[in-house]
Amino acid sequence: MRVSYKKTNLPFIHPFTISKGTKTHQPALVVELDFNGIKGYGEAPAIAYYNIPVDQMEADLVAKKLFVEKFAFTSPDRYWHYLHHLFPANGFLVAALDIAAWDIYGKIKRQPLYQLLGADPASMPVTDYTIGIDSIDKMVAKMKEKPWPVYKIKLGTPHDIEIMEALRKHTDTPFRIDANAAWTKEEALEKITAFAAMNVEFIEQPLAKDDWEGMAWLKERSPLALVADESCVVEKDVARCAGHFHGINIKLTKCTGITPALRMIKEARTLGLQVMLGCMNESTIGSAALAHLAPLADWLDMDGPLLLSEDLATGLQYDFGRVSLPQNPGLGITLINPVTTDR
Repeated sequence: MRVSYKKTNLPFIHPFTISKGTKTHQPALVVELDFNGIKGYGEAPAIAYYNIPVDQMEADLVAKKLFVEKFAFTSPDRYWHYLHHLFPANGFLVAALDIAAWDIYGKIKRQPLYQLLGADPASMPVTDYTIGIDSIDKMVAKMKEKPWPVYKIKLGTPHDIEIMEALRKHTDTPFRIDANAAWTKEEALEKITAFAAMNVEFIEQPLAKDDWEGMAWLKERSPLALVADESCVVEKDVARCAGHFHGINIKLTKCTGITPALRMIKEARTLGLQVMLGCMNESTIGSAALAHLAPLADWLDMDGPLLLSEDLATGLQYDFGRVSLPQNPGLGITLINPVTTDR
């Protein structure tokens, strides 16, 4: 096994604002694994509030590159366990390498990844399109710029109800709301009660990630489904979420890859939780990995390539919320430019 990587910093079409801040570019680490001439690709974006910057991913990979390469690869799940112990404090890097390993495995088996996972394309949910926080006029303009069957609306301002009332005047399309942990429980109940009459499917992460008492209180009273994001990062979080949320948002980068995501989906189903698969503004590389898992989920948030003005690969096709799964082996993508290790 040989590993190469490059750091990327793709621009957004519009500045992307959530309750935690604004960014104009999405930094990420892209990795390439070469196993006997078969190449696999993975991607991990850096998200400020998870405190794993791209430079840290790079430093950890460089420091243990020989160990990454010396593993006798036979299957992605065994490789993930090895990487999980090799990088215990850098799950984002593990995720990128795990995705690349699954890409290789699909190519070895000569099957697209969704077939290996037993996912049925007929069960593919539509992906939403995210409208970041902005002035009301600009949020309306973003919706009109991208007609879509379901929108994810970022909230977490003093004017959330006013924003939603204004947006609803311009479309009857279903909304999903993501507060990114911005509300108190009383504020959340007031706003959710108002949103219940606005064709809203669910509320994502209304309270702080560790406010379990508040979430139990809110879950008893909320007229809308509540979905955990920041409260459900890795496998151990799934069981705790069952008593506090109606569903969980699994993101490949934060949960450390495809391998644990599959286990999280299975556990969520056992516990009666609904499953959302979410993105962290990945390019087509990371989004393709998510796409192959998507038929196993109830909801999909996979709009990274639509929000970015540049891309790193081809292979995904979006058609008004519908995503066509690649049919080539592995992830089924083609890189636009080769991966050359940064120095």
